[in-house]
Amino acid sequence: MMAKDTFLNRKVTLNLKGELFDLSKPCVMGILNLTPDSFYGNSRMGTVDQALERAEVCLKEGAAFIDIGAYSSRPGADEVTTDEELRRIIPAVEAISKRLPEARLSIDTFRAKVARESIEAGAHVVNDISGGNLDEGMLETVASLNVPYVLMHMQGTPKNMQQNPAYRNIGLEVVNYFEEKLNVLRQLGVKDIILDPGFGFAKTTDHNYELMQQMGQMDLFGLPVLVGISRKSMIYKVLGNGPEEALNGTTVLNTIALQKGASILRVHDVKAATECIALVEKVQTQYMP
Repeated sequence: MMAKDTFLNRKVTLNLKGELFDLSKPCVMGILNLTPDSFYGNSRMGTVDQALERAEVCLKEGAAFIDIGAYSSRPGADEVTTDEELRRIIPAVEAISKRLPEARLSIDTFRAKVARESIEAGAHVVNDISGGNLDEGMLETVASLNVPYVLMHMQGTPKNMQQNPAYRNIGLEVVNYFEEKLNVLRQLGVKDIILDPGFGFAKTTDHNYELMQQMGQMDLFGLPVLVGISRKSMIYKVLGNGPEEALNGTTVLNTIALQKGASILRVHDVKAATECIALVEKVQTQYMP
């Protein structure tokens, strides 16, 4: 068990449309982007056939979840209409659900309409970068759908989030944000909630590393924590390379995140992340006389 001291009182099951999924051991969420402008070019899938191929690879390499997004959330990303987002995402969800019924699909969207139609098309989880702030109907929609919800911390929108983000104490402010949102979600009856600190969203490089250092504060909520740092600028700006060369740095930070109690690693490179989990688990469970 990863980070055994932090998992003692943590909720470790999710209800995925009647299937009880065990999160007592960390797992991997593979990224499937149906966008032409995601920051990492190799992650872009332009057709349903490409999406199916990517989903098959994710499952083969050990992904427990596949996170499907049709709206790039990179800093400065262009607006995508709701109709366009649906046009991209629904055929892929339907095709993957039919071809790969064992796949557990997460939908990366901040729009209630996209969330609802995606769940109805076969998806299982709603992953909302905005915490309900960009669509006032999102939280009630998730409650009515009775599906797990990934609650992420972000300020502003993808278009403006990197315009001078400021915090006095980022760890405390993220905790306060989650506390407020969790009160609303629980009043609405949302049962399965996953926390995402939002690395790379409305945060400078230094903010990201300070937040990583303070990630243990998430333990007080007793909820699973998702970490998504795969190939992000917080890695390649420090190393002086680019997204294409950031896999090694991703693995290093994923290792640290696991040691700090991460339950889900959201990544472009599924095999590397599953190997990371296996080795960290081996170290932490090795018998010590």
